[in-house]
Amino acid sequence: MTAQTRVFDRRAALTAGAQTLSAAGVLAVLGMASPRDAYAAAAPAQDVQLLNAAIALEHEGIAAYQIGAESGLLTPAVLKIGVTFQGHHKQHRDALASAVRRLGGEPVAAKALGDYASELGASGLKDQAGVMKLALKLERGAANAYLGLIPSLAQTDLHLLAARMAGDEAYHAAILGGALSEAIPQNAPIFG
Repeated sequence: MTAQTRVFDRRAALTAGAQTLSAAGVLAVLGMASPRDAYAAAAPAQDVQLLNAAIALEHEGIAAYQIGAESGLLTPAVLKIGVTFQGHHKQHRDALASAVRRLGGEPVAAKALGDYASELGASGLKDQAGVMKLALKLERGAANAYLGLIPSLAQTDLHLLAARMAGDEAYHAAILGGALSEAIPQNAPIFG
């Protein structure tokens, strides 16, 4: 191999290397670990919007359990479970609101209890089973919503928060489904 050939080979290698430098390599040079991190840095407003939608679901769940508690239709044991689940939803709301503030946003406010009662058809609740079926419907919807939220969040540190909340909602749904003697689903995955 001649000196001229070696120079050409080095130039070709450098040129080829520069042309094939991946997006991850460019981002690493810029101090970002991955394309996902670059997206996360640019998309806090979208995450705030998504988290506020989750907060709105939590407000709805809190209201539903309050409506159930005030209905006079629940036995003391079921009321105790409902109040416990409502407490979980309040903790979810608070964690989500904290995340929204950390991202520079303002958490969405709750509506009046009467608005939720109207939207949820609370006037049609006639017995404990009806209250529990409404709660079950909302818990299943929330579990699925959180599972759908995970891949949509740019801030990867929020994935674990959403996954934990999905687990809580699925747990609530399992308890309510069991109390209502619903059949165990034969096909998995049950959520998602």
